[in-house]
Amino acid sequence: MMLQAAKKSTLVGSSSSSALRSTTRHHGIGSNAIRAFFSASRETNGAPTNVIGGGQRSFSAAVASAAKLNRAAKPAGIVGGAGRNSNHLARAMPSAMGLDFPAGPAASVVAFGGIPHGNPSTMAFLGIRAKSSGAAFRYQAEEEDDFAAEGGAVGRSHHEAWMVNLGRGDDAWLTAPRDAEWFTGLDPSVCPGVDEKGVLRSLPLPNLSAVTRQGAKDYFDNSWTLFEMLFAGLKGEEPFYRPPVHGLRHPQIFYYGHTPCLYINKLRVAGVLPQPVNAYFESIFEVGVDEMLWDDMHKNDMVWPTVSEVYEYRKDVYDTVVDVIMNHPSLDDADGKGLVVNQDHPMWSLFMGFEHERIHLETSSVLFRETPIELVQRPKNWPGLHPSVYETSSKRSRPVEGEDYPANEMIPVRGGSVQLGKPLDFPSYGWDNEYGQRTVSVPDFQASKHMVTNGEYWQFVADGGYRNEKYWCEDGSAWRTHRNMKWPFFWKPVGPQGSHEYGLRTIFEEIPMRWDWPVDVTYYESKAYCRWKEERDGSPSSRPLRVLTEAEHQILRHDEHNLDAARSKVEADKVMVTSGAQFSHGPTGANLNMAFSSHNPVDAFPPSHTGHHDTVGNAWEWTEDHFNPLKNFEAHHVYDDFSTPCFDGKHSMIVGGSFMSTGDEASVFARFHFRPHFLQHSGFRLVASDEDAPATHLFPGSFSGQAAAAAKDAGEVTVDDKENSNLYETEDLLNMYLSLHFPSSGSKESVNPILDHANSPIHGLRFPQRVANLMVALNPVRTNNRALDVGCAVGGASFELAKSFDHVEAFDFSENFVATAKKMQSGDELTLKVPVEGDITEEVSVTLEPGVDAAAMGKVNFFQGDACALSEYADDKQDFGTFDGAILANLLCRLPDPMACLNAMPKIINKGGVVVIVTPFTWLEEYTPRSKWLGGFNDPVSQEPMYSKDKLKEIMEELGFEKIHEEQMPLVIREHQRKYQYIVSEATGWRKK
Repeated sequence: MMLQAAKKSTLVGSSSSSALRSTTRHHGIGSNAIRAFFSASRETNGAPTNVIGGGQRSFSAAVASAAKLNRAAKPAGIVGGAGRNSNHLARAMPSAMGLDFPAGPAASVVAFGGIPHGNPSTMAFLGIRAKSSGAAFRYQAEEEDDFAAEGGAVGRSHHEAWMVNLGRGDDAWLTAPRDAEWFTGLDPSVCPGVDEKGVLRSLPLPNLSAVTRQGAKDYFDNSWTLFEMLFAGLKGEEPFYRPPVHGLRHPQIFYYGHTPCLYINKLRVAGVLPQPVNAYFESIFEVGVDEMLWDDMHKNDMVWPTVSEVYEYRKDVYDTVVDVIMNHPSLDDADGKGLVVNQDHPMWSLFMGFEHERIHLETSSVLFRETPIELVQRPKNWPGLHPSVYETSSKRSRPVEGEDYPANEMIPVRGGSVQLGKPLDFPSYGWDNEYGQRTVSVPDFQASKHMVTNGEYWQFVADGGYRNEKYWCEDGSAWRTHRNMKWPFFWKPVGPQGSHEYGLRTIFEEIPMRWDWPVDVTYYESKAYCRWKEERDGSPSSRPLRVLTEAEHQILRHDEHNLDAARSKVEADKVMVTSGAQFSHGPTGANLNMAFSSHNPVDAFPPSHTGHHDTVGNAWEWTEDHFNPLKNFEAHHVYDDFSTPCFDGKHSMIVGGSFMSTGDEASVFARFHFRPHFLQHSGFRLVASDEDAPATHLFPGSFSGQAAAAAKDAGEVTVDDKENSNLYETEDLLNMYLSLHFPSSGSKESVNPILDHANSPIHGLRFPQRVANLMVALNPVRTNNRALDVGCAVGGASFELAKSFDHVEAFDFSENFVATAKKMQSGDELTLKVPVEGDITEEVSVTLEPGVDAAAMGKVNFFQGDACALSEYADDKQDFGTFDGAILANLLCRLPDPMACLNAMPKIINKGGVVVIVTPFTWLEEYTPRSKWLGGFNDPVSQEPMYSKDKLKEIMEELGFEKIHEEQMPLVIREHQRKYQYIVSEATGWRKK
């Protein structure tokens, strides 16, 4: 996936590669810097300037000129590396390393630090070969100057900037099928993993409890050659540089150099290697991309090294890694039985490189599948398509269920408890997010027998599903419109427009449509289908149709190869002992580990013990879960930003692996993710349940057009999706809320909520109860004697309201909070840990407040919900109804869209009813986009302060409410026995006219 910097060596003088990367970022200097530099070169009559800061006008001068040219654009960051998601790898400047190209025909050749003397890649890069990268820079600058002279505006809008990389002498040898010389390591015909027919597939995942030098080298060779065999499928130089059609990733030349770059950088971070192989390449190929937005297209307008240059670099890296494997003392094995490599071993970084390469083997194969068909060719030794492709295909333009694809019945599944997480001592490499623990209680559910097929999805397409806005969430609709999507991306029209006749694109071929293969779609497309399917056929449960969750997936996996089985027996994680050549065989066979190079019919392999097919392999399955950390998650120091930047509520988890998943990706412990607009050989399965989805979500709003919000101060991670919005909190946060809502807890153990001292702020206790009692005291007109607690947390205020109302509806965004409230309601004896000092806690019983008995608690209906969806509940939620009173306690300034909540009040509050809003108006962009704040800023015109309380009054009056009360309401939250948060919220009462 993405790679963040290892420490960089100095290139020239004091100019580091990270400084180079910063100065050449597209958001900083970009094309203007190139133009300014070469303009400066012409001013000095073409005299080469070989040292930055020398007497001639050099790169630093170019930076200054570019800064002027870019004054209206975003400023350049001249010093310091960019973060993981900067995405804007710039037009890299050879001059920044003391490499100035004069105006005359002969370029100056300059040696620079960090590169072995005589390295062929270096010499090629410095201009020994015709039209090298340096010449391409000059060509680009001159082209842009010519265009500007003709009155054009310099920038990527006037031409396809990537084309500057073409015509540098590589096309002829890249157009022909590759021979053995293409492979910088072992030729596929002699590589570990090759079968008797010469087909190369993946080896099993290495067992790290008995690592030998030869075993490590075999797996390295298998990984390395598989990757290069895939890239032998690019035909000519154009597909190496042509950006993907969607613009969401780098061109393939980046990935060709990125995987060897990571080996070197991570081995250096681990202390295995003392210096770079090619410091410049290990800068420009360092950071991948993972777009925040589906329309972020600005990362590919760069002059890249030639394929020949990267080829030579790969040769150097291959030799370096082989030398490490065969000679580094950390792999010395005294008794010949192999040694243990765990997360503390320096060679963990080596196996990290193997698995990183395998991730890109799969993700790059998707980019190949997206590349124009005339630019790819099937490599020799590549695994074949699934044999079903050679069967007679249906000629019908309208596929028929039962003939062209199987009926897809919903199969009931008994729920249970699922323990997620990989043991620290499990003997295989794992990414940081796999480790930790979480127990998920999975209710009974129904899941479709197969993943949804092309044939089923055709019905949605033919019915106008891509045109009908009501099936798409806000972001999904914007993505669909932006891409002008009318059918799945890998479907290829083969008939007249409107005939809905399609072929199918595989990695290297276009084939007749296979209606019985799983449809390959994004998360957005899968959710749109769920909504359409439910509208057409209904849901077999009381909840909407949806896709699977991570925990439900684990229940569907074959019981011989699920998490519990693997924890008991290593070989139950099938990829530990099964190569790609063998993976498709036997009663638990699957299309995984490159058994084939395409999807297969959804009923081709035996079902799991639950009756479900393809619970692993064939295609990844989208889930309702956001990518999330397990309890006790800890980033690994060698790759400390592999997972954490993606715990943002904008990445959906995918489960099960695809036909291209190998190594750790094919493990039962794998936890991977993608943005909801990405394709990744991914399909989906329909699920129905009468309960909330047992999913983990982070930060509300990421898939529904709302702003993502991180609850940093509480250490919590939260969710999205209006149909399945949940929250994941730390245990500490749950304990904090239990203490806040049930302050009598600890009385049995003589543990006071506040350390006894003079002037103790005990008036700040019982905050939820005081909010509830205020609403009662404001005497709402009793129409139906029903109350609503919006953002009820663990239920303290809800139970207090139930002492005065006949019925209370109470909901919270946090599924965990709601589950805890229900446990209290059912009489479960709960405990909480009261923080005392450092790691010291006191465990006490959770105690209800006086007057809250079983009868009162029985009046409350708790459910998981979204305060921003109140209007939808009023319109659509069965038995939701209207209310005489509602409370919103310290909620408003934590919503991504406060107005969406407030606008619902006239619908749900009866005439004469009362709404109590309590809030400290603590606006933070982490929770609420600045554009959604009610106040807390200066008027942009008058510069007068805009206060939230004034705006709230204006809003509520416009909604038909009059203000009947205002007071300042304190609350105290315990952090430990000597530290407390003291908050003063404004409590206001509003009566509906």
